[in-house]
Amino acid sequence: MEPSLDMWDFSSLISLWINRFYIYLGFAFGFSLWICFQIVIRKQNKNSQEKTVPKASRDLMTNGCISLQKKEVFVSGVKIFYGSQTGTAKGFATVLAEAVSSLDLPVAVINLKEYDPDDHLVEEVTSKNVCAFLVATYTDGRPTESAEWFCRWLEEAASDFRFGKTYLKGVRYVVFGLGNSAYVSHFNKVGKNVDKWLWLLGAHRVMARGEGDCNVVKSKHGSIEADFTAWKARFISRLQALRKGESKPCGGNCKKGKCESNQHGSEAMEPESHAQDGFHQRDAEEEPFGSTSEEESGTEDHQSLKSVIDVEDLGKIMDRMKKEKSMLRGRGGCYKHTFYGIESHRCMETTPSLACANKCVFCWRHHTNPVGTEWRWKMDQAEMILKEAIENHQNMMKQFRGVPGVREERFEEGMTVKHCALSLVGEPIMYPEINRFLKLLHECKISSFLVTNAQFPAEIRSLKPVTQLYVSVDASTKESLKKIDRPLFKDFWQRFLDSLKALAAKQQRTVYRLTLVKAWNVDELQAYAQLVSLGNPDFIEVKGVTYCGESSASSLTMANVPWHEEVVRFVCELVDLIPDYEIACEHEHSNCLLIAHKKFKIGREWWTWIDYSRFQELIQEYEDSGGSKTFSAKDYMAKTPHWALFGANERGFDPKDTRYQRKNKSKDISGC
Repeated sequence: MEPSLDMWDFSSLISLWINRFYIYLGFAFGFSLWICFQIVIRKQNKNSQEKTVPKASRDLMTNGCISLQKKEVFVSGVKIFYGSQTGTAKGFATVLAEAVSSLDLPVAVINLKEYDPDDHLVEEVTSKNVCAFLVATYTDGRPTESAEWFCRWLEEAASDFRFGKTYLKGVRYVVFGLGNSAYVSHFNKVGKNVDKWLWLLGAHRVMARGEGDCNVVKSKHGSIEADFTAWKARFISRLQALRKGESKPCGGNCKKGKCESNQHGSEAMEPESHAQDGFHQRDAEEEPFGSTSEEESGTEDHQSLKSVIDVEDLGKIMDRMKKEKSMLRGRGGCYKHTFYGIESHRCMETTPSLACANKCVFCWRHHTNPVGTEWRWKMDQAEMILKEAIENHQNMMKQFRGVPGVREERFEEGMTVKHCALSLVGEPIMYPEINRFLKLLHECKISSFLVTNAQFPAEIRSLKPVTQLYVSVDASTKESLKKIDRPLFKDFWQRFLDSLKALAAKQQRTVYRLTLVKAWNVDELQAYAQLVSLGNPDFIEVKGVTYCGESSASSLTMANVPWHEEVVRFVCELVDLIPDYEIACEHEHSNCLLIAHKKFKIGREWWTWIDYSRFQELIQEYEDSGGSKTFSAKDYMAKTPHWALFGANERGFDPKDTRYQRKNKSKDISGC
């Protein structure tokens, strides 16, 4: 009888169970073979890819994730800026954009009329873009209407030492100018200026300037279109070299078989700068007023910096340095030297915040700086700001090494910063780390002079001790303050009054700074006197407004600048209303006088100057005690020299001034 199906199934199961070890072993062996087979297949696929895919773009298989091997990028794109009046420059920009696109590079064409350099130009420092500027020269050598604002901004930045010679370091640029050589004195003036200003700000010229000439008789290639075509071809060739990482075209002077044009990386792209004879030198291709092309080398424009700029005319490039240059020559100084003994050549002007909560009619920046009621910008660390500010001051000083008349001992002094004026532009007290910045200044034995526009009373209250704290009191009534300072806060007047009250609680030296604007705020004497009693400042600086040129943002004219005699009369009348104060010092050249509290008059002598060494000792004791050991303004005062006093024959001029040859003149102070 045959076994039943159920008995067979049962016996089979028993057999499988008894021999299960061999079954497991078989499965494991088979699985291992499958894994080995997969590994072999993948290895063959990888080898196949290596034969067909370039190494630079090969896919890397890592942990099941695919990532592309990074290729170093030397040029990320090209930005073409144009300033055009009749459309020629715009047309050239379009043609150039098409040529750049053929290289598979991103390209943008930008009308300078729609471009804000204050916000965006510095972004090109790290963008790895190449910026091409196509600018035309219009009537009388002026820029076209579309490029007028950009050129004005660039000129002011290049001549303002506060921007520094490294402001645009990292920006790579080329310039092509459009002009007409029939106008000899103005031929391509705008192109030359843009080239010069960019260079002075530290930008790197990657190719010599090109010049197009509408005068077919003088045009090097027969027409301005042909001039542009020739320049474009050179630029495209240069662009291709830059994409490969070549720092500059090979000049045939390679050493030891190494072609310098084959260097790669950021170091090759921007050679190290060297100081020689006090001037900032870069490679030969980067001369500040470099000529247009290889064909023009050796012409009048193609000269070194030292031969182009007369050393006696350096002030024209950095006119903000006149006072520092005077002190380097052993001459006088600014009004802060007369009032407080600040050495101008050792004074570093800077600010950690360009922003401001006011739009004052006399703003010397013509409202090109940002405005706001709170901090909403990227914040640089205090250590970095201080480090770069000191470096910029020292670089500025280096420009005067070897200049005729500059004393060696004064030059060496100028290389060590002793004072910091936080009053350049904007509202430094807005900077969130202002107390940290002040502490770093004091650790470096640098005195601190901070100016605030009286719109941040809470920040004034929380401010740690400074050498001298200023509050700008530009008007004495709500109506005139609104008209002059044009504040952004709706409660500006209450903020203004609260700021003055906060100033009264400070134990260190405090100053009201009054800027007189004729026909605007010179008739509010009684109201000014009331504000003095509110803040009880140690000193009151009264200065006539400085006219900084025509601006669409302000109706101010030279008619609003008071004569010095008018400032003296205002000060005399104000002192009559504030019995605790007297006129202490005068600096006629700056149209400025100093009113001081009588507590700084010991006997019959004024002590408005500052003992800076003593201040550093006191601030160190304050820090060591964790802020518990305070000190007062009188603890670090110093005697004021006779020549600085109001009514002195010298009228604010240091008799040690090597240029001082003025005859003594009697001052009529009967009105005081």
